[in-house]
Amino acid sequence: MKEQPSPELTIIGGGLAGCEAAWQAARRGVPVHLYEMRPTRFTPAHKTDHLAELVCSNSLRSVDLTNAVGLLKEELRRGGSLIMEAADAHSVPAGSALAVDREKFAAHITDAVTGHPDIHVTRAEMTGIPEKGVTILATGPLTSDWMAESIARFSGSTHLHFYDAIAPILEAESIDRSIVFAASRYDKGGADYLNCPMSREEYDRFYEALMAGDKVPAEAFEEPKYFEGCMPIEVLAERGRETPLFGPMKPVGLTDPRTGKQPYAVIQLRKENREGTAYNMVGFQTKLKYPEQDRIFRMIPGLSKVEFLRYGSVHRNTFVDGPRVLTKSLQFQQRPEVFLAGQITGVEGYVESTAMGWLAGLFAVFWLADRPIPYPPPTTAHGALIAHVTNLESAEFQPSNVNWSLFPGLKEKIRSRRLRREKLSERALNDWSAYLQEEVR
Repeated sequence: MKEQPSPELTIIGGGLAGCEAAWQAARRGVPVHLYEMRPTRFTPAHKTDHLAELVCSNSLRSVDLTNAVGLLKEELRRGGSLIMEAADAHSVPAGSALAVDREKFAAHITDAVTGHPDIHVTRAEMTGIPEKGVTILATGPLTSDWMAESIARFSGSTHLHFYDAIAPILEAESIDRSIVFAASRYDKGGADYLNCPMSREEYDRFYEALMAGDKVPAEAFEEPKYFEGCMPIEVLAERGRETPLFGPMKPVGLTDPRTGKQPYAVIQLRKENREGTAYNMVGFQTKLKYPEQDRIFRMIPGLSKVEFLRYGSVHRNTFVDGPRVLTKSLQFQQRPEVFLAGQITGVEGYVESTAMGWLAGLFAVFWLADRPIPYPPPTTAHGALIAHVTNLESAEFQPSNVNWSLFPGLKEKIRSRRLRREKLSERALNDWSAYLQEEVR
């Protein structure tokens, strides 16, 4: 790769975190050089050359402010997030969740980043960390082996990995609407999901087939280590015959209009695009081989003749042992001119990755200006994530989504869970607004 003049800020990785970091730095007047290896080289999960391509799901999860991720999205909106701007502009109906049109979402971000006068994008793979200058590593959960080895060498810590799984996408017209019915649980948010109802007998047959299905094995030198929030359906089912009934196949809050009763089990389908021509199998991440997905998933009522637009698959995710190698400003302890952003910091999820990009971009701007870095209050969703990835009390660090257990408790005792979360959210947004006005200038 031809040597380029050193910009003020180098960002490696054009995913959600890298694009958000670049946007936050550039909007504050810092020139950015963003490197993205696609289309020169693709990861096992990415299919396009768009920046910020979504690969696991098109859902950014709950919009409810009593849900921690709903709060995190609102904080990002108030902080001028490019990712949230694109998500809101290209949302598709998904009940109480924010889901997006995957293609339009990525195109919006690509156009914004490549069109910004202070962001220069280079399509080339970086196989190591630059020796000079301030750098943000936003290489994502699918960090290449070259870069992962480089991180492990200078961080002084062996990098960790776990496996993530992608759910299939189905052609809408091939779904049997005489069996599948539209509804959200408890009629909350509108009838934005399609539901495939199962009787006990149908569930038992499906479960047996799932357990016996031929799966893609991990490489001999790799030990699968799955994130709880994105576990393959067959791995979840291995924990017990009824385990899926308390997870993605739970029937509570749904009534089959054909019988007027709650089904024994349900598989939910969520719109993949605004037009509703494709649906995602919610919670059905899988490592089943493609022919087995054809056979087993067509046993689901309403999907006997379904056409798969994308099969499920498995890919490796890489993250660092944050409490041992990072400062609370997301800088490597051994090389403070290098920041980390995104899922590689040890957060999990699209929104959390974006938040780490937002913070890394802001922190790098202050570092370049030789100004004290403004840390978000721990009472905010951003601050709670920072606390998680740098918490030395964790003997064995594991990635996490944002959740209320990461937040400091309230001074007053509130028995109602919803009211308690409303108060936590109200406190967070007040503290976040003050942070933006008083610290982030």
